[in-house]
Amino acid sequence: MWNKISGFVVSLMMVLGVLLVLVGLRSEKSPEREEKTSLKNIFTPVEFPDQVSFAGERVPLEYEDVWESLDREMLVNTNLHASTLRALKMAPRYFTVVEPILKENGVPDDFKYLMLAESAFDERAVSSAGAAGLWQFTKETAQEYGMEVNAEVDERYNMIKATHAACRFLKSAYARFGSWTLVAASYNAGQKGVERQVDRQQTRDYYNLLFGEETMRYVFRILAFKLILESPEKYGFKVETSQKYPVYKTSVVTVSGPVANLTDFAKSYGINYRILKMFNPWLRDNKLTNSSGKTYEIRIPEKDFRIKKN
Repeated sequence: MWNKISGFVVSLMMVLGVLLVLVGLRSEKSPEREEKTSLKNIFTPVEFPDQVSFAGERVPLEYEDVWESLDREMLVNTNLHASTLRALKMAPRYFTVVEPILKENGVPDDFKYLMLAESAFDERAVSSAGAAGLWQFTKETAQEYGMEVNAEVDERYNMIKATHAACRFLKSAYARFGSWTLVAASYNAGQKGVERQVDRQQTRDYYNLLFGEETMRYVFRILAFKLILESPEKYGFKVETSQKYPVYKTSVVTVSGPVANLTDFAKSYGINYRILKMFNPWLRDNKLTNSSGKTYEIRIPEKDFRIKKN
């Protein structure tokens, strides 16, 4: 009998002990503690300058709809942390090549952000409509602006040639519209598409025109990239110079005849087929027939491709 009583007392004490522990844990969750925990999950809107411009043309942020449109793209892109960080890391590699070409052709420097908006620095990007490369040219438009597109060579993937072609498109659009902002819109909607809306709505001001949603957001997306990449720390991004992807040094090999096997060609310059295609994505096959005897420039990187440690 005593054993039964003592066992019951022990069990009761254990239950009481558990209850006391639970009560103690609950009491620790004071309102003040809960408030401190919840503060970690507070998100705040971004702030951007009162004065913003694109290609030297002022953005009328005093108009509520214009301000909200830019605010939307800033909110989206400051919260796409992975893709925005990647853009910051890759920017030197691509801007180093693109900026001098834009300057040489008299195209405002801000159009480098249009290229970013088009392809996210993906040289092999292909859209659902078949537009390809950093500047996202369709086959028809690429050929119209002097690029070769076939089974063996697709110059839409040649950053230098595609940038020169983009400059020709942008300058022709500027001659037509007289506004770099409308030029940017025409890169998305097409020159005829913009012209149609200009005639219909009787204004040549992008910020007073109604387009489809994609074109309505397009210029503001470019502006968001410009603001973030020009002042990343202001928007919560910090990438040290040492963390950015390197700008590769390359030499140019000119080829005016056929190349029967690009693997053998790569090996003759101390690299492999993968590296050859990495630096020359416009080469679309494992050979270059070149029956017309055209001169091509093939880029070869430094042989030592390893990460250099300090």
